[in-house]
Amino acid sequence: MNQGVLELAGHEQANTLLLEIIDAVSEGPDLEPLAARVASLIVSATATDVCFVHVLDDSGQSLTLTGATPPFDQEVGKVQLALGAGVTGWVANNRRPAVIVDDKVSDPRYRYIPALRGTDYTSMASVPMASEPAGLVGVLNVHTKARREFTFRDLRLLTTIGSLVAGTMHMARLHRRLAARERASVRFADQVIAAQETERRRLAGDIHDGISQRLVSLAYHLDAANQSVQSEPAFAAEQLTLARELTDRALDEARAAIGGLRPPVLDDLGLAGGLASLVRSLADIDMTLDLAEQRLPEHAEIALYRIAQEALQNIVKHAGATEGRLAFTCSSHWARLEVSDNGRGFDISAYRPHCSSTNYGLTSMTERAQLLNGELRITSRLGEGTTVTAIIPLPDDEP
Repeated sequence: MNQGVLELAGHEQANTLLLEIIDAVSEGPDLEPLAARVASLIVSATATDVCFVHVLDDSGQSLTLTGATPPFDQEVGKVQLALGAGVTGWVANNRRPAVIVDDKVSDPRYRYIPALRGTDYTSMASVPMASEPAGLVGVLNVHTKARREFTFRDLRLLTTIGSLVAGTMHMARLHRRLAARERASVRFADQVIAAQETERRRLAGDIHDGISQRLVSLAYHLDAANQSVQSEPAFAAEQLTLARELTDRALDEARAAIGGLRPPVLDDLGLAGGLASLVRSLADIDMTLDLAEQRLPEHAEIALYRIAQEALQNIVKHAGATEGRLAFTCSSHWARLEVSDNGRGFDISAYRPHCSSTNYGLTSMTERAQLLNGELRITSRLGEGTTVTAIIPLPDDEP
C-alpha cells in the first residue's frame, strides 16, 4: 500500500475503524485486553507494522506499556518510561503529536529501548491519548519499517482514536482503583483482627513481664521498708529509693504501652504538634517543617501520624539522608502530608503494592491512605532521594 493508506481511502473505512474502536471500548473495564485490541485494530486499519499503547500509571510519573501488537505483546507490563523520557515521554509532557520520518537516532527526543527494537523501524507517529474530563491517559505509537510520511489527517485520525480510548481507559483505571480499595479494605479488616489478637497477646506479655513484676517488686521493697523503718532507717531509705526507681520504670512502660495503642501526643498537641515531636526524635537529619495548625477528624489524624511515623522511620533505617522535609497542608477539600529526603532513593519500578514480604511499611502507608478514600504517591530515583505524599479528602463540613 502507498503513503496514503493511513488516510483509509475515504470516510467509509474511517467510520468502520471508529465503530470497531467503539465496540472494543464497550467490552469491559480491563485495561490490558482493551489496549491489546486497540493496538491490533490500528495496525490492521492503517497498514502500519506495530502499535504500542503506553498508559500513564497511578502515580502520574511514568508510562507503562499496556498493549502492543506481536511480537511485542510479550513486553506488556515490563517496559516503563518516565514522563519526558523518549519520544513517548515528550508527547505525554507536551500533549502534542510527534512524527519521525527517518533517522530516529538524530532526533534529540528519541531514546532506544532494546525490548521494543526501535531501530528496526524507520518511521513513527506518536499521539497523546487524552479527553475531558480524563485528561492525559497515555500515548499511542505506530511504527513502519518502510519510510513513511504521516499527514495531518493521519495524526487527526490517531488523535481521535486516542481520545475515544482515553475516556474508557480512565474509567478502567477508576474501576481498578475501586477494586484495589475494596481488596485493601478486606485485607485491612483481616489484618485488624489479626493485629488485635497479636496486640492483646503483646500487651498481656508486657504487663505480666514488665509492669506486674515491677509492682510485685515494688510491694516487696515497700514491705521491707515498713518493717525496718524504726530498727534500720538506712536500709529502709535504700528500699524506698529502689521502690521509687521501680515506680518510674513501671510508669515508663505503661506510657509506652498506651502510646502503642494511640499516640497521646495527638490529644495534647494536635496533629501538627505530633508531627513536630516525631521530627524532634530524629538524630543526624536536618528536617524542615511546614505544618498547618488545623485539626482533622480523629481517625484522619491517627492515619496521617502513622504514615509520617513510618516514612520517617524509613528515612532513618534505609535512606542514608542528611536532609529532609515534612509538610502538612490543608485546603477546603483536601489534607496533604509530604515527607521527602535527599537520601539514596530506590527503584520505584521494583515496588509492588501489597507485597507484605518486602514492602510491609509502604503497603501499610498505602492502605491507611486508601481507607480514608485518599491515595499515597511515592516518587524516588536512585541517588536522588524519596518523596512520600499522602492526600486524603476532608468531609464537606470541614473548614
